[in-house]
Amino acid sequence: MKISIITAVYNGASTITATLRSVAEQDYASVEHIVVDGASTDETVQRVQAHGTHVAQLISEPDSGVYDAFNKGLRRATGDVIAFLNCGDTYESSGVLSRIAREFADPKCDAVFADLLIVDARDCSRVVRRYRSKRFAPKLLAYGVMPAHPTLFLRNSVYRSVGEYDRRFRIAGDYELCLRAFALPSLHYRYIPKILVRMLSGGLSNRGWRSSWQITREMRRACAANGVHTNFVKLLSRLPLKLLEMI
Repeated sequence: MKISIITAVYNGASTITATLRSVAEQDYASVEHIVVDGASTDETVQRVQAHGTHVAQLISEPDSGVYDAFNKGLRRATGDVIAFLNCGDTYESSGVLSRIAREFADPKCDAVFADLLIVDARDCSRVVRRYRSKRFAPKLLAYGVMPAHPTLFLRNSVYRSVGEYDRRFRIAGDYELCLRAFALPSLHYRYIPKILVRMLSGGLSNRGWRSSWQITREMRRACAANGVHTNFVKLLSRLPLKLLEMI
């Protein structure tokens, strides 16, 4: 079983090396690492060339945002299972992909997700929040609850069924794709009660109350587009849970 890992990056020279090493150090052999660079103006490409000898494909060209980059990676991915690990994010251990492969050895398994640590971008040893995906169920998407996207592994066949990420979204494109994926009546998923990924704080979706409000508006629009009944009160109810995860 081949696992494709797609890394989107733009001007990430200071953090891309950690992500490259994290994938390269996995003890699972059949890994396809695809790096999609948005025509960075710093030394990102040079860092990939220097530290990414394992990288199967490097794409470096202008894009229209992170979901455009995701889609470019999806079109190139040849793995049976696909996941996204963005610049600066790292796997918690060298055995993460082996664990994922064991779960997908069951042909009935279509999706796997787990917990994630959001860490201080200046001090990766300081945990800002533990994102617990345990609470997720498809019916809770109407309340803005979704699996931690960097821990979400989907079969290639799921993407073939639901299509690409919607580039019209700036922050909630991964949420919108989950609305489509977890609406599939035949989709079977599993939760691993472990931390699989460390994500740097300061990303598009965790930049304070302004990003929380923007993503809430996009979530409401995504639900409307997919026939999911929700409202702002439901979607905002996820925020107290988020605060509790920071304690």
